[in-house]
Amino acid sequence: MKEMTKVLVVDDAAFMVNALREILESDPDVEVVGTARNGKEALEKIKDLQPDVVTLDVDMPVMDGIKTIRHVMIESPVPIVMLSSLFNHGDITFEALRLGVVDFLPKPSGAISRDIHQQGNRITERVKIAAAEKIENVRRVKLAKIEAGERMTELYGYKMLDYMIALGTSLGGPNTIIRILSRLSPDLPAAIVVIQEIMPNILPEFVNEFNAYTPWRVEVGRKDRQVEPGVCYICSNQEPLIVKVNSNQEVYLAASNNPQRPLDALFASVAESFEKNAIAVLLTGVGDDGRNGFSKVREMSGMTIVQKAETCVYPNLTQCAIEAGVVDIIADADDLPEQIESAIRSGSVEDEMVMP
Repeated sequence: MKEMTKVLVVDDAAFMVNALREILESDPDVEVVGTARNGKEALEKIKDLQPDVVTLDVDMPVMDGIKTIRHVMIESPVPIVMLSSLFNHGDITFEALRLGVVDFLPKPSGAISRDIHQQGNRITERVKIAAAEKIENVRRVKLAKIEAGERMTELYGYKMLDYMIALGTSLGGPNTIIRILSRLSPDLPAAIVVIQEIMPNILPEFVNEFNAYTPWRVEVGRKDRQVEPGVCYICSNQEPLIVKVNSNQEVYLAASNNPQRPLDALFASVAESFEKNAIAVLLTGVGDDGRNGFSKVREMSGMTIVQKAETCVYPNLTQCAIEAGVVDIIADADDLPEQIESAIRSGSVEDEMVMP
């Protein structure tokens, strides 16, 4: 028999707890093994009940959701799916994803939402996927805010847009994106386009907060936006974009021509526009999207880099690309910024494994 996914529901609103229990247990493979009204109670229940996944609210008495994540990841690591009405608070969304939650889903219309059942399928899907997360690979990203003077120096230094870096990921990826962008030098003659799994209504505030912690200028990717060097454009996988070049040789963002496989479409577009100066990077995630796009990048003599599967919280994306033989470089998550910079600065990269 298939093992049940055991879930602990943490929320101080009785209606929300009951609604989530009803939603989750409508799936025959999911069981709510307990509930908690705050973070302190949740920590005790996690140790006693050993759930596979925790759904966690943010705004709770005694111990709020963010403090709870910090304690859980140290004391009793378990995959966490955030469910909160505070999704428009960029600092909260960013902090939760920085600390390594699987996903951050908004409650549809308030702290006690009577239409939460409309999101039922998405919530259940996320919980079941979260149960497969390699929790031992979840690591919080240590960050410091960028000083205004440091940012101004970079913004006013002129750079050519010679290279395009495309970063692709799905579930579990924002944490790694944060780590890479906080360590990657902004003086590269390049721009970055990211597609990650994040809801579009969460993205603007997430990006606004992210911008304070990286020397790159971070913006929400928008259709028809001209691409500039030194800028990272982040797109939701629900509203994916690709890169194009117009008749004036200006690089701009356009709607994806294959939204069902957004990473393939992004990588292929970067390969067509930048050829040997295209750098495609595939990170943690579920599925096999990106593999075909990598093939196009290699065909155009660009560089393909993946996060080592053993360090991914979900290894499917990178493993599929590796098995297809379309990867140039495999690197630990911490080494990815150095590999990207090396590909641009010297045209040569070294790692423990280089694919033929």
